[in-house]
Amino acid sequence: MPAGAVHPPLAVGAVAPVSGGMDRFWPWQLFAFLCAVGQLAPWAIRRWRPVLSAGIVVFFCVLQLVLGADLLPSLIAVPMTVHNLAAHGPRWASFAGLGTALTGAVLNGIKVAYAPAPPYSPDAAAVMDNGSGFEGQPAAELAVIASAIAIACAAIVLAAWAFGDLARTRRLAMEQLRDRARQLEVEAAQERALAAADERNHIAREMHDIVAHSLQVIITQADGGRYAGAQDPAVAVGTLQTISDTGRRALGEMRRLLGVLRGPEAVELHPQPGLADVDDLVETIRLTGLEVDFAVEGTPRRELPAGGELAAYRALQGALTNTVRHGGPNARAMARLGWTARGLEISVHDDGRGAAASAQTSGSGQGLTGLRERIGLFGGSVTAAPRQGGGFSVQATVPYQEV
Repeated sequence: MPAGAVHPPLAVGAVAPVSGGMDRFWPWQLFAFLCAVGQLAPWAIRRWRPVLSAGIVVFFCVLQLVLGADLLPSLIAVPMTVHNLAAHGPRWASFAGLGTALTGAVLNGIKVAYAPAPPYSPDAAAVMDNGSGFEGQPAAELAVIASAIAIACAAIVLAAWAFGDLARTRRLAMEQLRDRARQLEVEAAQERALAAADERNHIAREMHDIVAHSLQVIITQADGGRYAGAQDPAVAVGTLQTISDTGRRALGEMRRLLGVLRGPEAVELHPQPGLADVDDLVETIRLTGLEVDFAVEGTPRRELPAGGELAAYRALQGALTNTVRHGGPNARAMARLGWTARGLEISVHDDGRGAAASAQTSGSGQGLTGLRERIGLFGGSVTAAPRQGGGFSVQATVPYQEV
């Protein structure tokens, strides 16, 4: 072979015709063909087995480096495998593949420049003297050739790894965005569920306060009017008027509450009851026959918010309604609103028999639960317990909302 000539690469599956001596060189050409197949075939499993695919490619590349031809077209699998590891393989495999490929680039450059000609070369003269492909070149030129080949191969490997790592970064970023989008969807669904549960609790509290109070007044008036009407029909007429007025008020409040469920356009803008309506509430309770001693003590340091006034009104309403329902005959209630430096204190005491005295008057506790939840929204507290010596006591505190 002339000095400076490079060994021709072997194409995949292609066997160059050799004049005189084909039977001598075909095992080495078959070996080159098998190396090429071993380097390219693992590409089929690169996505679901990237590390295994890279391991097979490395194995056949090492075989070629040690025993085979200098360069084969199938070595294109090396940068492709490096790119695949960087894009889809584990992080450790990505760097391991990069380091292995760079090492192979250096060794290939040294082999091409310094290694003897392969024994399957079709040039019989080269086989006879077993000289280097660059035989006769100065050592400095051989070093330059080896460095140039190594740098070119390393540049290709580095470019493939860089593009693969960029694809990996982009893929991970997209996965994070998708995960974040799914997480936001789950959080939004949880928030909607919590909001719906809170709204259901709110509606349940309102319905309990409206229905329990109004129906208790109606039932008490109807029972009293039935007996009184037998003696004095005029009393029955007044009782029926009270029942009618109470029913109309309850129906109006129920319509307003149901309007909230239909949407903002269906809500009638009626004011919610507040502390200004407490006197009317007490008078309505007295119509049931319950004696109520009511007093307001102190002066407010500042006004309660509208929601706080509604909570205080509902607390007084619920406590008095429970006395009407559970106190029994001849019960008496003492209701007090006291303004303090912290806010409004509500206390209702009665000397009745309590809810546990009869199965007919036993309640579910829904009213007290709703009362605690309503007052708790404004940072207040509720205490409800039987009194020593008989009766029941409810105390609630609605603090000011400091700015």
